Amino acid sequence: MAIVTTGDGSPTLYCEAVREHYHSTRDGAFTEALHKHVLPAWEYRLRGRPEAVVLDLCFGLGYNTLVLLWLLQRMGYAGRLQVWSPERDAALLAGLESFPYPAELAALRPVVRALARQRRWIDRKLRIEVVVSEARAFIAGLAGPVDIVFHDPFSPRCNPSLWTREFFAGYRRLGAADLLVTTYSTATAVRLGLFENGFRIYEHRPRARVRSSTLATLGRLPETEIDMELKKQRNLRAASLRD
Repeated sequence: MAIVTTGDGSPTLYCEAVREHYHSTRDGAFTEALHKHVLPAWEYRLRGRPEAVVLDLCFGLGYNTLVLLWLLQRMGYAGRLQVWSPERDAALLAGLESFPYPAELAALRPVVRALARQRRWIDRKLRIEVVVSEARAFIAGLAGPVDIVFHDPFSPRCNPSLWTREFFAGYRRLGAADLLVTTYSTATAVRLGLFENGFRIYEHRPRARVRSSTLATLGRLPETEIDMELKKQRNLRAASLRD
């Protein structure tokens, strides 16, 4: 894999195996994690709550989890946090210790070191478990409830099995009553797969200059809800991805 500098100056990797970057090279690795995943999680689910369970799928370079910890430290969050994350590439995890993360994440080097070596970080308020596993097998064996899902695998083109209606049914099974799912994808097929599992679908337009993303929840959000039934009526060929 080759290290690539993204639009905000933070590094990511290009994966030759799937011919895709781990992050948007335009938006930036750090910026994408912050604005498409972490800030919505903070605003709509974490702020003011004494504890939460996060599923970070898939771990990859760990930006979503690390940027979440960075933000919670800045916000003075005093609650308890559990993060679960599958990652099938053990060699990638082992190499994280030498990855050149941006300066914002420098203070989290001990966490990165522990995850690279032991796949685990535990302290008084925080527990992170990264499991070397294929995501579908991991989800099948996970017990809920989960409050937040960072759905961030490679794209539907490269990794379609993690974007199907049947896969999203696993989130519905694991989810708390107001489960929040964040994802960078705005594809109608992806949104339909979530909608057909009972999620409300929202267009998320970050305040930063990054592209829109999708929020899905079993509760409600103060964002622009998408009328998915109307979308289906207007495009009769629209369909969710299926196993």
